[in-house]
Amino acid sequence: MRAGIDKRAMLLLASGHLGTDFANGALPALLPFLVDRFDLSYTLAATLMLASAVSSSVIQPVFGLWSDRRGALWLLPAGVAVAGIGIALAADAPSYWLVLVLVVVSGVGVAAFHPEGSKFAAYASGVRRASGMSAFSIGGNVGFALGPILATPFVVAFGLRGGLLLALPGLAIAGALLAAAPFLRGFAPDPAERAQRAVGEDRRGALALLLGVIAFRSLAWFGLVTFVPLWEVSLGHSKTHGNHLLSLMLLTGGLGTIVAGPAADRIGRRPVLLASLLATGPLVLVFVVVGGIPGAIALALVGACVIGTFGVTMVMSQEYLPRHIGMASGLSIGLSIGLGGVAAVALGALADAVDLRAALYVCAAAPVAALALALALPSSTAGRRLQVEPVVP
Repeated sequence: MRAGIDKRAMLLLASGHLGTDFANGALPALLPFLVDRFDLSYTLAATLMLASAVSSSVIQPVFGLWSDRRGALWLLPAGVAVAGIGIALAADAPSYWLVLVLVVVSGVGVAAFHPEGSKFAAYASGVRRASGMSAFSIGGNVGFALGPILATPFVVAFGLRGGLLLALPGLAIAGALLAAAPFLRGFAPDPAERAQRAVGEDRRGALALLLGVIAFRSLAWFGLVTFVPLWEVSLGHSKTHGNHLLSLMLLTGGLGTIVAGPAADRIGRRPVLLASLLATGPLVLVFVVVGGIPGAIALALVGACVIGTFGVTMVMSQEYLPRHIGMASGLSIGLSIGLGGVAAVALGALADAVDLRAALYVCAAAPVAALALALALPSSTAGRRLQVEPVVP
């Protein structure tokens, strides 16, 4: 096993993560414009987020199983390209239902990339798994943040047809991944090395508990990603202002990832996860109740807490399921996060029936439920017998 992270491989994989999550991040920024164009309710707007979440997340375990059994390096460039093309065409689709279909197409591209990308990120990380996975996650964080940053001026300048430009980053990155495929293939371990990596038994009960934690965390996350721009519009601010706040939350999430990964390698995965969940609920309340500059700062810290631990929970899932890391990656990113997207539609219905404030209060309560489950999590490294996890200096 490598002693450290291969920087070239991680840059390629993080770039692919950037490309897929760029497509995902563009959708929330497009929502206010799509709401105006098709006169959508909050529920129908949230349904677009559900379509994205389900297609990009729930089917990831299928791609993860495929990845574990056969390997599918070609999914890296193909996934990035499909994700970008799908969201670009969705921006200028002439009907709501065609938008929905194209969002699903984009989501399938996202789902295809992640298990294989996460697996190769683990291979390229060597013994510094949490730090490596955090580096991989940073690509996704930056991509998700760039989505609204670029989508908003494209649409403001050229109308929704300007959204067609959103395909360009994904196509460029897909070309780079395709050219680098022989290099990346060299990181796949042979069967003997793969067996050595899979030290310890799968702990399915612990993984199920972790998936519950991720699901509640995702409920809060999808709710905020969906409704922060719409909340700001409801307060009388511009669509651009709401999208700027969304971008702030996403960008500070990338900074949180830089801190959380090395901290998890040093002091443990579970303490870092618990601290982030403890802080998230109160910070959401500050954003909703106080607002203004303190609310913006609180929202930025929410991004650092939530996004910062995406890589940590990814590593935990792989360590709970060491013999099937592709499946573990698909489950932790996919099924559990998809459940958060399903809950976002329920939040949309709540916003229609009551108001957006009530939906955002639920977003503040969800991390508390996640914290209660996380307190019961065992150490993700407890099952290892033949090797001790190194402490990163």
